[in-house]
Amino acid sequence: MLNMQSRKILISSSVRNINFHLLRRFSLWSMKKDPDLEAALTRNRRWIVNNQIKNIILRCPDHVVSVNFLQKKFKTLDLQGKALNWVKKYPCCFEVYFKDDECHCRLTKKMMVLVQEEETVKDMQETVFVERLAKILMMVSNHRLNVSKLNEMKNNLGLPDDYLIRIIPKHLDMFRVVNYGGRKSSMEIELIKWEPELAVSKIEKKSQEQGCNPSFTCSLPSTWVKSWEKFREFDSLPYISPYTDPGHLVDGSKESEKRTIGLLHEFLSLTLWKKASIMKLGHFRREFRLPEKLNVLLLKHPGIFYVSNKYQIYTVLLREGYNGSELVEKDPLVVVKDKFGELMQEGLHEYNRRHHMLNLEKKRKKGIIAMKQQKNDPVHELSDEGDDDLGGIFDPEERKRGHYLTLWDAKLTQRNITIIVGG
Repeated sequence: MLNMQSRKILISSSVRNINFHLLRRFSLWSMKKDPDLEAALTRNRRWIVNNQIKNIILRCPDHVVSVNFLQKKFKTLDLQGKALNWVKKYPCCFEVYFKDDECHCRLTKKMMVLVQEEETVKDMQETVFVERLAKILMMVSNHRLNVSKLNEMKNNLGLPDDYLIRIIPKHLDMFRVVNYGGRKSSMEIELIKWEPELAVSKIEKKSQEQGCNPSFTCSLPSTWVKSWEKFREFDSLPYISPYTDPGHLVDGSKESEKRTIGLLHEFLSLTLWKKASIMKLGHFRREFRLPEKLNVLLLKHPGIFYVSNKYQIYTVLLREGYNGSELVEKDPLVVVKDKFGELMQEGLHEYNRRHHMLNLEKKRKKGIIAMKQQKNDPVHELSDEGDDDLGGIFDPEERKRGHYLTLWDAKLTQRNITIIVGG
């Protein structure tokens, strides 16, 4: 039997070994931080939540929602705090008023103008949506995609919420909705017409314009010598279009990896912000023939992709899609959504100034600050990191599905400690 001191030493040693093990596993996910790309991920942090609130209001009769109803929806938005406090922070976006002894919320006139502008852009972009959807289906081996899976990416691809009603019925020569499984969850969109002119990737199109062989772009500093060497070795292999049938390729081969990287590059090129959740990409593993350890593959190519765990959500960005923290090419929908973000900031700025002045007034009444000192003090704008705790403002599914098991093998940790204590 081990005495208490010996057990403490063994447990301490075990914890150090486990920490080393976890850090070693964490290194599989780590990538040197890029401040510009991290800033790009930060920019639409609160925009996502306000966009969801906007959609909730638009789905309600007369585009008006009670704050009590909005409070109940906060759980689905994965938000904490009071809904009333949240919407009051954005007076340029949301108008709060009382009716029948109850607080209600609606969109401001400025917001409604942007909503109308967004709808106009969507109508003008219908051809783009059709081509984008067709290209996605052309990269799938059987040219069919589950509707539920596609819905996870529809906003990232710019597809309207009602694309099944708005787009599919108008283009029955291109698509059809099928349900071979007979269940609601098995409904799929199938491509029934192959368009050869669409089966050209962005890399191939660029090479045609430049009159050279298709090749990837490495967006790393010249000081990353080893990464550049590995990139040149990888890029020396012949380019394989993501629109070709991968049936003849051997899984795990260099050729198969080359096509997979090309497919991921093409998919991210089709998204509005040239980025996607790695977990959601993993949902298309079977359709796109992606490897089980997708994260490892992405980290092998730091010159092409940037992997971030901002807000505890693993995201991959296409490096060449950005110049600093700004998109190289902005989709018309992104331009409208940027205006929404600017309107948010305008309202938040006004809210913060009012909040600051109220605090000064309270302090003056309590005699905490003198009038003379108040006149000389500069007015500092408050941060948008206000009283409300965001919690996890992104898709709650990101945490529910055990995404962190990739990093923290809890069962292994518990088993190691139990064995040592029991011994």
